[in-house]
Amino acid sequence: MGLKCCISRLYVPGRFGIHKMKRYYFLFSFFCLLAFSACSNDSYTPKPRGYFKIDFPAKTYQSFQNDCPFTFDYPTYANMVADATKGAEPYWYNLAFPKFNGRLHITYYPISSKKEYDNLVEDARTFAFKHTVKANAIDQRIINYPEKKVYGVYYAIEGNTASSVQFFLTDSLKHYFRAALYFNERPRYDSIQPVVSFIKKDLDRMINTFKWKN
Repeated sequence: MGLKCCISRLYVPGRFGIHKMKRYYFLFSFFCLLAFSACSNDSYTPKPRGYFKIDFPAKTYQSFQNDCPFTFDYPTYANMVADATKGAEPYWYNLAFPKFNGRLHITYYPISSKKEYDNLVEDARTFAFKHTVKANAIDQRIINYPEKKVYGVYYAIEGNTASSVQFFLTDSLKHYFRAALYFNERPRYDSIQPVVSFIKKDLDRMINTFKWKN
């Protein structure tokens, strides 16, 4: 009987013994989990942000020559198409980038008074800053070529906005030219950022070569 009692106490612990064993098992499992987590954290290396590979065409340009009161260089992989939408006015165009599913919408207005000039300049600022809600940042750059009488403001808009770049050019007397870059897809700045950076160089070339005909 004494032997049976000893065996019974060894393999069938009482209520308090069971709780004690559970506590030891819980602590053992907890420390094992901590050790595993520490090993996992030591081996983790954050991956840098990646983009889909895009094959960009070589930078080559041609001169836009038409009956418009302005001229400039634009890339050979883009197409100048007259704006055919309802309400479009003379000298309104879309500079289409078929490979990137984007377009630069171009509008032109003759200036007849200082009030009209002031209104157009204020409209350009309003159009750019209406994206403030979704924009991460809006950078402004003054455009100033007094030898060509070309002045304006360039707006670079970062974030998930409908337009990534907008700018206007004027001679402050007779001419007003405005352009805005759009993509025909849901705006996701991270995914289109490489394309925007590529097209910005084309816009710089356009602005640098821009001239009024009269």
